[in-house]
Amino acid sequence: MSHSAPVPETLDDDALVSAYAPLVVDQDTAPFYRGWLARELRVTRCADCGHRFLPPRPGCPACWSRDVGAEAVSGSGTIHLCMLLHQGPPAPGVDYGAGPYPVVTVELAEQAGLRFTSTVVGTPPEELAVGQAVTLDWIERNGVPHPVFRRTSGSGA
Repeated sequence: MSHSAPVPETLDDDALVSAYAPLVVDQDTAPFYRGWLARELRVTRCADCGHRFLPPRPGCPACWSRDVGAEAVSGSGTIHLCMLLHQGPPAPGVDYGAGPYPVVTVELAEQAGLRFTSTVVGTPPEELAVGQAVTLDWIERNGVPHPVFRRTSGSGA
């Protein structure tokens, strides 16, 4: 895992919006991105029914309760979907000329159907496969942490 010092979670709202531009940071997503600053993947969880969900939104999609809040998850999971992009829009840290860029959707261990999309680092793209175990890791882009995944040892195809 990255050992850089965390960026303070206490960034004011304007600084948080700037730090993660062009991503949309608003009152519903701010706790999610503040989690990134603390190197935590925070998902929204309903206080009434316990359902966890992404993306962050102001109400629970399972029971419609508005009593929801951000909660850190372990970051462990399995690759549910794997795409290898050979071209796409410019993005910091993405080099399509170096070979395909992996984009994965990971089903998180905390709940069936709870999924987060990012990339996998530390494994050649052609060695990635659906069903492989991964764990959360962090990279720096534009001076702020971004969540990625890394295959866990012994996670073969």
